[in-house]
Amino acid sequence: MSGLLARYAAVAGEDVIEQLRGLARPLAGLRVVHVNSTRVGGGVAEILVKLVPFLAELGLRATWEVIEGDERFYACTKLFHNALQGFPLTPTAAQLAVYERTNRDNAESLRPALRDADVVVIHDPQPAYLRECVPERRGRWVWRCHIDLSHPHRPVWRYLLPRVAGFDASIFSLPDFVQRLPHPCYLIPPSIDPLSAKNIELEPAEIAAVRERFGLDPARYLVTQVSRFDRFKDPLGVVRAYRLAKLHVPGLQLVLAGGEAADDPEGAEVLREVQTAVGDDPDVRILLLPADAHRTINALQRASDLILQKSTREGFGLTVTEGLWKGKPVIGGNVGGIRLQVHDHQTGFLVDTPEGAALRIRYLLSHPRIRERMGERARAFVQEHYLLTRHLVEYLALFHCLLKGRAQRIEVG
Repeated sequence: MSGLLARYAAVAGEDVIEQLRGLARPLAGLRVVHVNSTRVGGGVAEILVKLVPFLAELGLRATWEVIEGDERFYACTKLFHNALQGFPLTPTAAQLAVYERTNRDNAESLRPALRDADVVVIHDPQPAYLRECVPERRGRWVWRCHIDLSHPHRPVWRYLLPRVAGFDASIFSLPDFVQRLPHPCYLIPPSIDPLSAKNIELEPAEIAAVRERFGLDPARYLVTQVSRFDRFKDPLGVVRAYRLAKLHVPGLQLVLAGGEAADDPEGAEVLREVQTAVGDDPDVRILLLPADAHRTINALQRASDLILQKSTREGFGLTVTEGLWKGKPVIGGNVGGIRLQVHDHQTGFLVDTPEGAALRIRYLLSHPRIRERMGERARAFVQEHYLLTRHLVEYLALFHCLLKGRAQRIEVG
């Protein structure tokens, strides 16, 4: 067993690693190309940075490509993202022309890899037009949708539907997100890497150093939300929940920690709105962290008494998974993939309003034994359902399905 596989066997179990090896053996040499729109920032990049090397370790010829665009392209694709999650926004003809031209330009540089691949996995709307730009493709193309597509703004979905319909398959995170398409749709929730810098165990001294660095008092309660500064993450709602809870929990501290992503042009504007809302409150830390601040985020989550993720739309919510893995109850928005992970009175609480979040903050901080038991259940839940090894098993199974067509039974060993 290689060093990489041995390290994961210690966390996930040797039986899981043997299952991976058995699924991968018939796929040895399979050329798989993943394509997304950014190499840093956001959950998709965090998944691919570990998923692709692991596939290669298992014997597949897996690579990861990133399309490039200017600010006009990312403004259009951010509009796509918001509209597909329900906002009534529609791109202009000029914006769509930029979107299509950017995909065509990227197709020229990526053509050899895309043309010769056995499987191409296109992540989200940004590179979805690439398939039409490579007519000589020979492999299977899969559209992987990471966002909440349950109630898309119809004009935008009508534009994207013909692009997505031409793929051989699609992957969604939840059944509620699946749209009617003329090809097979698969459900594969995301995952976290338990051995990444963001999720490994840390020494108490390192956690204490991060507390000191940001001026956080270890004697007082701390709640934290880690996410992009994005309106769908509702950072303003988090600030309101904190202020309501603080009326009953004097000295409560709040951390809002996020970073920047190349494909999210709205982040700076949302950050300014949050800074204005917080004002000069000395117990709130708004942290704009670099993309490689994984151990810092890890330490902040471990230093916290509770994790918040008060999203109003959410494809899955890997920051929820990360918080649960660290044995922390999570108070999350009652939306999307958060519902898969946060179970009331078991791993945390689902909420619909800032007032509801404040009530649950007060409850959990007032009941330390309940909070501790929830944290234990939270970590065990992630151990069973949302580690990278499970994600790999399902991707390998998908590749078998794509190669075997509609066979009722697939023998892999």
